[in-house]
Parts: sequence; structure tokens; C-alpha cells
Amino acid sequence: MKNILTSAVILATLTAAASAADLPRRALPPAPVPLPVFTWTGAYFGINAGYITSTRDVADTAGVIRTSTGTPLGTYSTSAPLQRDGFTGGGQVGYNHQFTPGSGFVVGVEADAAYTDLRGRNSYKSNLAGTNSFRQSGDYLGTVRGRVGYAFDRTLVYATGGFAYAGQTYRASLFQTDIQPNYYGSRARTETGYAVGGGVEYALPTDSFLNFFRSSAVTVKGEALYYDLGTRTIPVLPTYRNVNAFATRFQNEGVLGRVGVNYKFGSY
Repeated sequence: MKNILTSAVILATLTAAASAADLPRRALPPAPVPLPVFTWTGAYFGINAGYITSTRDVADTAGVIRTSTGTPLGTYSTSAPLQRDGFTGGGQVGYNHQFTPGSGFVVGVEADAAYTDLRGRNSYKSNLAGTNSFRQSGDYLGTVRGRVGYAFDRTLVYATGGFAYAGQTYRASLFQTDIQPNYYGSRARTETGYAVGGGVEYALPTDSFLNFFRSSAVTVKGEALYYDLGTRTIPVLPTYRNVNAFATRFQNEGVLGRVGVNYKFGSY
């Protein structure tokens, strides 16, 4: 009887083991998919708006007063304050390259062009006769700049600098009477120089409500630039036959602060 029971136990054990071997094995859970790491690499375009003001605000005029025969009587000079400020708004395109995704150094290039309502005028009584009047206006400002910065994930801090150009119009009239100025000069030119500055840019989530173009990211930025386009001297000549002539020097330096939105395409 004992042998029979022992045999039965062994048989049951072997049967259970065989059944367990035939059962399907439990599958391992799938490995989690890593979230993509944000990178600033890619092309972008956007718009900007802000405030612009001049930092050199004087128009200097000089000349020699002569008799009708050309004999010098003395020199004449005057300086007119010419503060200019106004609205600026435009667009930009560019490309960034980030060396390491997440946090790391970023280099890039950006070109922008903007309308500027940069206008100034000053009129005052001359210390000789009549009224002196000076006008200077800037209608547009553009730059082509390099950018170097460091990204803290979705926040980019950068410095920037490069070529700048602007459309400027100059007008000067001296000894204005009720009929006409005795001397007048006017020029419209595209001036060139440089611009430097810096800013901070932040990348919003891809599904931001601002993402009208289904770009890989929408970024918002704040930026400040200083520009220097040098000086421009224009002749101020007599409006009728006269032996006198003057020249007025205008200055082209200023700063602007603006905010912008960019739409980035390319890597996440």
C-alpha cells in the first residue's frame, strides 16, 4: 500500500510539472519610450515689434560768412538738439545649431528688416536772421547678425552682433524767411554700420496655441540692440545766387528694444 501511494504522488508531481512547462510564459513589459530631448537646431522665421530711440541727438552746422565779393567776415556755427524715437516692427529669419541636445552651446545667424518711425524735427530763431530748421527721419532698419549663446533646455541666452543698414532722410534750412530759406540741403540715403546686443529666448510647448504653422516649436524672445551707422554731412547751399555755403552733420546712433515670436522647423 505504501508503495502504491508513493507511486501516485510521484506521478502527480510529474504530471503537474509537464503541464506547467506547456503554459505560455508571461511577456516582459515593453521598455518605456524615452521622451525627445529639445534642441534649438533648425531654421526659423518670425515677427517682432518694439521701441527705438536715438542716442546721438545733435545736428551740427558750420560755414563761413562772406561779403558779396567773397571776403570772409567770420564763421557761423550752430548745434540743434534732434531727439528721435518711435515704433519699430518687422520680421526675421534665421538658423541655429546646438552642439549638444538639452543644455549646451548654440550658434546661429539671423537676418531681420523692420519699419521704424524714427523722426525728429527742431526749429528755432537764428542768431543772425530768420529761422533755422532741421529734420531727420529713419524709415527702416535691417541687420544681418551672428548669434552665440547657451541653452538651458528650453531657455536660450545669447549675444549677437553684425552688419546693420538703415534708410535715412536729412533736411536742413537756414535763415528761413516768410518766403523761403536762404540756404537749403536735403539727402536720402541707405546708411551702413554695425549692431550689437543680446537677448533671451524661450521655447513654448509644440502644442502651444500660438503654433499656427504646426512648427516643431514656437519661441518667444526679448532683445536689445545698439546700432551705429556713423555720421552724414550734407551741403546746405544758397537758394539764390550767393557766395556763402554751409554744411550740416547728422548722427546715426541708437538703441532698440523689442519682443518677438519665432516658428522653428527641423529637429524637436
